[in-house]
Amino acid sequence: MAAQKSIVVVGGGAAGFFAAITAAETLRTDAAEGRGAGGTVTLYEATAHLLAKVRISGGGRCNVTHACFEPRELVKKYPRGGRELIGAFSRFQPRDTVAWFAARGVELKTESDGRMFPVTDDSATIVACLLKAAAEAGVRVVTGVGVRSLSKDTAGFEIELTTGETVEADRVLIATGGNKSSAGLAVARALGHEIEPAVPSLFTFNIAKDARLEGLAGVAVERVETSVRGMKLKERGPLLVTHWGVSGPGILKLSAWGARDLAAMDYNFTLGVNFAPEHSRETLVKELAAAREKNLKKQVTTWSPVAGVPQRFWERLVVAAGIGATTPWTNVGNAGIAALAAQVGAAEFAVSGKSTNKDEFVTCGGVRLREVDFRTMESRLCSGLHFAGEVLDIDGVTGGFNFQSAWTTGWLAGRAMAGVDGV
Repeated sequence: MAAQKSIVVVGGGAAGFFAAITAAETLRTDAAEGRGAGGTVTLYEATAHLLAKVRISGGGRCNVTHACFEPRELVKKYPRGGRELIGAFSRFQPRDTVAWFAARGVELKTESDGRMFPVTDDSATIVACLLKAAAEAGVRVVTGVGVRSLSKDTAGFEIELTTGETVEADRVLIATGGNKSSAGLAVARALGHEIEPAVPSLFTFNIAKDARLEGLAGVAVERVETSVRGMKLKERGPLLVTHWGVSGPGILKLSAWGARDLAAMDYNFTLGVNFAPEHSRETLVKELAAAREKNLKKQVTTWSPVAGVPQRFWERLVVAAGIGATTPWTNVGNAGIAALAAQVGAAEFAVSGKSTNKDEFVTCGGVRLREVDFRTMESRLCSGLHFAGEVLDIDGVTGGFNFQSAWTTGWLAGRAMAGVDGV
């Protein structure tokens, strides 16, 4: 009779829990149906807090995934890891995530921008579901205990815990997240893996003392095009003025795709913002000139003729173009129209730092992807060692994509560790 499998999962976040649950459920099903002898799954979390990111994500609502059900479209949302995830998403994608939670009593809803949340709008619903699923599957969860070192021999793995205790396992999953101080990265490096340096992704931009932004925290422009001077990268999406600069999806997507380059610049660069991305410079000039002709006696700051630009923000752009706040349109010459078009269509802001997006922290960097088999999430260098989640050099833009890669890589790793081969 086959021996029982012993599986250890290191890391109590989304990917670790999903892998542990998948492995334990698979072992139990296979044993019940006579395909295996079953086994044990133990999850170690170094802190006292399980599923910490799940609890705070989406402003405490938990953006579980995104309503994008075509793998080739889905991978376009990953600045790093998209190519490797195509096959992975063909096996477990957002539709499967929705079904997984539904089968466990949690219904998800889709918002207008495609983000998917539990209908309760409460991340505690997702946390409770994962904890319950782990308990029912027989996962042994240990908090306050991390892994100090990992060694491999022909019999399996010997794991030294931070308590000084040593345990053994047939299969080990590293799912400790992308923080550069992650113990999982140190373990991976010790077993021969190359680690791509971790740098922040999905961050907001700090802009010091710009009159166009001062006092406007909370004002949003629904559709802008953002860029960085000297880079080809451009992104579109809403922009939000904050107390320290600018945020919003249009900024966060830019920070993700430009993460390494912006880190190399030490986060000092010129941000370009087009507040009327549907216009060319020529059509914008014509639009503003037409507004002038129709409103000769009205003050330029009275209303915004540019769709989507809020009144308060429009007033700042007018003044930044060198036009007095009480100036009537009739006194704005062609040079003034050109200056105003430049502020609307090609504004530039001096960025001098970054801030974490709310309480969320995403990094790019981690275990080099070519060293991992994405059918099973198993190391190509150390058999029996698997990876899932942000410990890999994978990151997505904002909108539920990072959780989806955690669910997918965790599911693949869990199945493989339980003995279901990847295909």
